[in-house]
Amino acid sequence: MALRGPAGSGPRSRGPLDEAVAAAVENEPPAVVATGAAPEEEEEEEGRGRGLLRWDGFSAWLHCVCVVGFDLELGQAVEVIYPQHSKLTDKEKTNICYLSFPDSNSGCLGDTQFCFRFRQSSGRRMSLHCLLDQFDRDLPVYLKDPAYFYGYVYFRQVRDKTLKRGYFQKSLVLISKLPYTHFFHTVLKQIAPEYFEKNESYLEAACNDVDRWPAPVPGKTLHLPIMGVVMKFLLFLFKVRIPTCHDKPGTTQIGQLTQQADTHISVILPTVHEVDLFRCFCPVFLHSQMLWELVLLGEPLVVMAPSPSESSETVLALVSCISPLKYCSDFRPYFTIHDSEFKEYTTRTQAPPSVILGVTNPFFAKTLQHWPHIIRIGDLKPAGEIPKQVKVKKLKNLKTLDSKPGVYTSYKPYLNRDEEIVKQLQKGVQQKRPSEAQSVILRRYFLELTQSFIIPLERYVASLMPLQKSISPWKSPPQLRQFLPEEFMKTLEKTGPQLTSRIKGDWIGLYRHFLKSPNFDGWFRTRRKEMTQKLEALHLEALCKEDLLLWIQKHTEVETVDLVLKLKNKLVQADRERLPVKPDTVEELRTHIDAIILALPEDLQGILLKTGMT
Repeated sequence: MALRGPAGSGPRSRGPLDEAVAAAVENEPPAVVATGAAPEEEEEEEGRGRGLLRWDGFSAWLHCVCVVGFDLELGQAVEVIYPQHSKLTDKEKTNICYLSFPDSNSGCLGDTQFCFRFRQSSGRRMSLHCLLDQFDRDLPVYLKDPAYFYGYVYFRQVRDKTLKRGYFQKSLVLISKLPYTHFFHTVLKQIAPEYFEKNESYLEAACNDVDRWPAPVPGKTLHLPIMGVVMKFLLFLFKVRIPTCHDKPGTTQIGQLTQQADTHISVILPTVHEVDLFRCFCPVFLHSQMLWELVLLGEPLVVMAPSPSESSETVLALVSCISPLKYCSDFRPYFTIHDSEFKEYTTRTQAPPSVILGVTNPFFAKTLQHWPHIIRIGDLKPAGEIPKQVKVKKLKNLKTLDSKPGVYTSYKPYLNRDEEIVKQLQKGVQQKRPSEAQSVILRRYFLELTQSFIIPLERYVASLMPLQKSISPWKSPPQLRQFLPEEFMKTLEKTGPQLTSRIKGDWIGLYRHFLKSPNFDGWFRTRRKEMTQKLEALHLEALCKEDLLLWIQKHTEVETVDLVLKLKNKLVQADRERLPVKPDTVEELRTHIDAIILALPEDLQGILLKTGMT
């Protein structure tokens, strides 16, 4: 089965992606357009002429679309990769094949949606994403995941007597670098049923629509039409907003509303990435605080579920419970015995790695029996139905996937359980409060818990910053003071989490464990980088405040040229590392450089101009 690449159909207006490409070529900041879909496609040759390649709009959202079917001789096989020029390594194709189908024991009849995550092959770096990095810098850190691909799956299995196997089995899979689970699942819910009815022509039209979408700019409300060509009288218009790192945690910037008219359906999504938190935690909400600790500390954790839908949703819910702190270890919403990392993650020759796995195959009950923390869940109930609360059990009681649901661990939480949140959620269950409202309560609880934990660390790390008066324009920027664990621990007595949290317990022990975890390492590296960049920016501002023309009168021409080169390097660094420098400061520094060069003899001016120093 193969698809023809669709031809262009007329000129296309200049959108945000075009601006980004042009800016990259001209080395100038782009003018970002807020909303709206560009009209028609432009011809490929015209796009190449000004730096915009065919399918760049599509690639900003998706790497490719795959159709995975079942072949009696080959097993699961990728039947279609669209657009055809999309590159996947053999290893990536194999991962997609096996991860796009539920395990045979799952018994998923009808339509099933889930997602998976796998490592990109080493050395991959798409030029388009280099151009889109300027958008990525405004993303919250927990939505940056450049080394992995996400697969969003719509799997259909129905009886079909005309087929030898007796069943029609096929998956439509969106492959993307963006962890926008809720958004892509919503898109799939609209396009996959139509694809299974109309096949290739419909997929081609849908991909054309995606190629006309504006770029995923954080903070902008985006209108994303799809399905307008094939369905003729029915146009789905998705209205979404990508979060930014400047958003207040726990807030939603766009309301939830669905408007219907004769010619279109407008779907307004309040979130692009969040899952139904309470639905996932519902069977274990009595132990939600313990699970928060396990995720925070990067402990090895397995979710054993009856289907990929349950496993992937639960793993994503666990990872998100420490937001806005980023979970820095690996996590696999759906993991199979065919995964390329299977041996690495199941070996008994070393301690289990810091990773969260979602599995459905009964084989894992034996293979991962040595793992310290295992969550066994049953079918997730629809909204309004509350499953029986599971208990914490000893690991030796877990022998097969048929074991009763429960949290199998010998872990003793550092913190006392917060009975208030338990009572609040139980009351909601009794009053049949909607799952969405329960999720808001649980998400706010996790957010406040994470913030209470991280604020003392933020306060201490801020104290490692040198005083601004110690920054001299004529010396290298000062270094950050070293993070000393014991010094930090001493600050907790007066400025610890007790200031913002009612929860009692061994907070000191929790911090000591956290400081040894991958999550602390990732968080501190990010904060150290941000503070180092701030020091560089302050150093740049200090230089701008100096009377550089007076300085050059007291120094030799060689020293003056050296100063010009250093100032130019500062500008390059500010642009390359995206230092938090005000535009006025950059312009002021350029003015200083121009003035210094004009004060030099003409021969030196010519040399500096020829070497591109202005």
